[in-house]
Amino acid sequence: MSLLGVDVGTTGCKAAAFSEQGLCLASAYREYPTLHPRDGWAELDSRRVWDSVQATIREVAAQVAKDPIRALSVSSRAEAVTPVSKEREILGPCILSSDTRGADYIEALRREIDQEEFYSINPNILGVQYSLPKLLWLRQYEPDLYSRADRFLLWGDLVAYLLGCDPLTSYSLANRTLLFDIRAEDWSERLLSLTGIERTKLPKPVPSGTIAGTVSDRLAREMNLPKGVLVVVGGHDQCCNSLGAGIYEAGKAVCGIGTFECITPSYDRIPDARSMLRHGFNVEHHILPGLFVSFIYNQSGSLVRWFRDTFAGADKKLLSPEEDIYEMLAREMPEEPTRLFTLPYFELTGPPQFVADASGVILGLKTGTTRGEILKSIMESATFYFAESVKALAEMGVDISEFVATGGGAKSDAWLQIKADIFGVPFVRPRVTEASVLGAAMLAGVSMGVFASPAEAASQFVKRGRAFNPHPGRHKVYEEKLQAYRGLFPLLKDFLAKHEKSEQARAAGPHPTP
Repeated sequence: MSLLGVDVGTTGCKAAAFSEQGLCLASAYREYPTLHPRDGWAELDSRRVWDSVQATIREVAAQVAKDPIRALSVSSRAEAVTPVSKEREILGPCILSSDTRGADYIEALRREIDQEEFYSINPNILGVQYSLPKLLWLRQYEPDLYSRADRFLLWGDLVAYLLGCDPLTSYSLANRTLLFDIRAEDWSERLLSLTGIERTKLPKPVPSGTIAGTVSDRLAREMNLPKGVLVVVGGHDQCCNSLGAGIYEAGKAVCGIGTFECITPSYDRIPDARSMLRHGFNVEHHILPGLFVSFIYNQSGSLVRWFRDTFAGADKKLLSPEEDIYEMLAREMPEEPTRLFTLPYFELTGPPQFVADASGVILGLKTGTTRGEILKSIMESATFYFAESVKALAEMGVDISEFVATGGGAKSDAWLQIKADIFGVPFVRPRVTEASVLGAAMLAGVSMGVFASPAEAASQFVKRGRAFNPHPGRHKVYEEKLQAYRGLFPLLKDFLAKHEKSEQARAAGPHPTP
């Protein structure tokens, strides 16, 4: 038998089947585009994403027919919700967290409930990136769609629902809507009342690991699955990533490098609210009982992908299937730290700043600047963004002496060395870097009794790989460069905000900002 993990991300989806011993038997990936119908908007075509998910499952299932899949679980990006009908029909696209629609609703909510009171219910920093402002925008500007929708489902919930299960959501995903009470472990009556969102339009919150049902017979036939495959409620991709990195107890952290980079420390209790709020950290349920996590995140892989498509699109087309465009570009990067500075604010940023009114900046360009230097500067500055938060964690007693690096970015030797040199601590790459699908498969195995505990699952599935140790000389240079980086955004903040406001006004169309 085998266990299937599925991961639905912003730029693509993955599926992988694993044996009970943790061996990856087969995997598949499909990429899809982010749509930008207007400036400031960011969507996914939910039908295309669902087609991609089915294709990856179908491909993997066909390859493991001799080790048939018995259970699956889904790891997914958070916040983005898709409207669906009672007949399990996708009614429209999902609006991504980087989309700026709904900002004014957050301002209105702040007038109804202050941040400290809100945080005591749902420990997130109020912001436009979550599901709530998108739902409020849809209710006002797409009332017919909002009315026709029986449910608005986050991606992990949506996949399970389309496979034939009830509309359920994990606590970890429910938290990202801004409507979940973390202590009551249910939708907050206070927040529902303040916002007017109907409970009936939301899935039922349950713990990760709950058996949601089985794949429908029709879909099982279409996707090469045997009958009766169990569907286990998964969770937020970073929580699955944490388990897939071998973290099943408090006091450890993983660095997931995907479309967004996310540092995820784990706790065995909800930390002190005042300290967490002061540093701009959130808290939500892990996918494992009794554990909680925070997410310190920002744009990362999306910036490298933008660089690839903008600066090396022609090269990519000329490469053979065996060649990797990222490896080719990495060879062009200088070994030493660059003289460039990049502000990684191309879209809405993550904690602690949550900057929505800025844009990306590359400073220090000369006619002799190479594209390898620009790429390395993007990687450097994407790492600089996390420096203050890592320092704050240390002050709160979470001292990270080593990072486990996962996700697509963890495959880059050059990037992991940059991170080790900047932070001055080792970065370890496990043998399986796609830890979100791995964590989802492990969760499925624990839930159906293949493993007695998460620790037993980790002992089978998670293997340590190469370690990247910091270079003392480069670390010293980066410490000096980091001081200069910290002063750059304050110098440009007002100008960037004014420029962004004027650009939004120029691009305003028939759907004005509410």
